[in-house]
Amino acid sequence: MSEQKWKGKLMFLIFFQKSLYFHLLVMLMFLQVCSKFAVHAGSAVKFLPGFDGPLPFELETGYIGVDESENVQLFYYFVKSESNPETDPLVLWFTGGPGCTAFTALAYEIGPIKFVEVEYNGSLPRLILSHNSWTEVASFILIDFPVGTGFSYAKTPQALESNTLQACNQAIQFLRKFLIDHPEFISNPIYVGGDSFAGLFVPIVAELIAEGNENGIEPPIDLKGYLLGNPVTTPADNNYVVPFAHGMGLISDELYESLKRNCKGEYQDIDPSNLPCLQDFQAFRELIDKVQSAHVLEPTCGFFAPKPQNLFLESSLDKKFPGLKRHDRYLAFRCRVDGYKLSYVWANDDNVREALHIRKGTIGYWRRCNLSLRFTTTVQDSIPFHANLSSKGYRSLVYSGDHDSIVPFLATQAWIRSLNYSTVDDWRQWVVQGQVAGYTRSHSNRMTFATVKGGGHTAPEYRPAECKAMFKRWISHEPL
Repeated sequence: MSEQKWKGKLMFLIFFQKSLYFHLLVMLMFLQVCSKFAVHAGSAVKFLPGFDGPLPFELETGYIGVDESENVQLFYYFVKSESNPETDPLVLWFTGGPGCTAFTALAYEIGPIKFVEVEYNGSLPRLILSHNSWTEVASFILIDFPVGTGFSYAKTPQALESNTLQACNQAIQFLRKFLIDHPEFISNPIYVGGDSFAGLFVPIVAELIAEGNENGIEPPIDLKGYLLGNPVTTPADNNYVVPFAHGMGLISDELYESLKRNCKGEYQDIDPSNLPCLQDFQAFRELIDKVQSAHVLEPTCGFFAPKPQNLFLESSLDKKFPGLKRHDRYLAFRCRVDGYKLSYVWANDDNVREALHIRKGTIGYWRRCNLSLRFTTTVQDSIPFHANLSSKGYRSLVYSGDHDSIVPFLATQAWIRSLNYSTVDDWRQWVVQGQVAGYTRSHSNRMTFATVKGGGHTAPEYRPAECKAMFKRWISHEPL
């Protein structure tokens, strides 16, 4: 072999060794960074009390500390996709409230389990598989958020206090630490989602992720978009409760016209000196007083569960229908809130807490929704964040249960129109199993709006099969 060829081979070997050494060095540096920040907080859950046999899906629970001293410990449920978790989307999901636990999403809305709906008899409520879980096609991180919600806790009294932007920054820290601890998901497409009050969290968190990526913050988050259900968006949402009630036949034409005339369509902050408007609005409130706001066709029993000591007291139905057995009364007249009560019994059981790896002494009595949360709403209008995300090309799905009067679909349509993007797929039916499941419209900012026919404030809870189909189509980039 010639001297020139020997030199060539020698140079190649030197280059290869240097290149290999360089890659090994980079890998070691990355592992050092990961070991510095990794929390290793998650633990697998193979069995759940109340569920027969081992779980047929992969569930992990744990805590991730955020803020400089990690005084805020955010609890999460992580459910891997049942299809292909290596490549399927990863969704960070926020429940509303503020202060409603992620278990609401896990067991009542989009998760793989649900309670057996029978009268409470003193034993631990039973769980079964849900056949309408969104985890069929995506992995979900369901977070108890903000601090003070569910099993999330603070190490100091001061850390229990939070506000909108502070909490959203904590959520970003949480997600980045989760990805460092689960590096196999860093390359997965990532979405942010939620419903109700989370309408103020989700677009802010998505915007912060986008800004972090632009600024080169590690690890990069492959954000693709976001989705929201009946989202609280702007104080102007409240102006659509009156036209919604009129459209549902809850108030007369005459009162509706008088309200429009005297209140000028503004019902959020009524001028105390405007007596005609005040009188009309009082008449309106009296007419809808006995109507369930979360779903106007359901009985009025409250949307949140009652106080712990009143969970299973005999209801007024016992006096009203003395001829019925207790079980028959439960089945015939059950309010949705009765199903929520089961979660209180289940989540406050010691064996359940042990199975979920709950740290002893961190939480007293668990509440599905903490109505005494020490949280301050400092951002009341998320429309600017939607506008920014639209300008950056992120895709989004916004859906509305069309029987919800808390955040009426009319309000959601109004702020979407205010973004001033053209329509690319105009108002049409979307169909599930041969039936009209709702109506949809798509816009040039890659935002899809959909109504869920017969849905309430948390649409997947009321129309699970339809909402699963909607999510599967959208997350797969298919038309609804």
